Amino acid sequence: MAPFVKAFSVHILTATGAALALMAMLAAGRANWPMMFVWLLIAFMVDGIDGPLARKVDVRRHAPQWNGVLLDLIIDYLTYVIIPAYALVEAELIGHGWSLAAALLICVTGVIYFADTRMKTDDNSFSGFPGCWNMIILVLFSVDIGGWAAMFLIIGVALAQFFNLKFIHPVRTERWYMVSLPVMLAWGGFAVWDTWLSFEGPTIAKAGLVITSLYLMLAGIAQQLWPKK
Repeated sequence: MAPFVKAFSVHILTATGAALALMAMLAAGRANWPMMFVWLLIAFMVDGIDGPLARKVDVRRHAPQWNGVLLDLIIDYLTYVIIPAYALVEAELIGHGWSLAAALLICVTGVIYFADTRMKTDDNSFSGFPGCWNMIILVLFSVDIGGWAAMFLIIGVALAQFFNLKFIHPVRTERWYMVSLPVMLAWGGFAVWDTWLSFEGPTIAKAGLVITSLYLMLAGIAQQLWPKK
């Protein structure tokens, strides 16, 4: 297969994220939250594999007329920010009015973060929370922590996008990779489990989702506190 065809095929794979975003939005418009998250989880998996494939076939060299980074950012903003924010409002997760305020905060801070040229660190981690609001909102659907606690959580995470706090990339951050990747896969398993049961899954599914989420949120900060010698 010609190098151009391989490279362009990876761009097409990335672009399917836009179709998955539309499917998620259609499900959200029907208040079918489990199906919405199924589509978002599929988009999340696509986002996890298209990067390594892009580097393997060298898309920058063989299909340079399309900016894969920009394409990825556009789709990530849809699937990581806009649709979860919409679900937050429509489901009124933290009460009438406050849900809209939280969603607006997510959308505005999210787009500023995605335009930040300093979002990546030298070890391929993220500087600041990487705008993965799909993960945060999924946990709020799964676990009822109360309206005020959810609001303070969203404010805290939104602010974390702009501080020099490190957040790991489970695939690209080499340090603790042998732990981070299995934890990411476990997070996906717990998420699918609880989502498939319309967020009425057993305690072990919810506990697993919370524990793996905490690891993914805090592992990078722990690495800052205990730098590699």
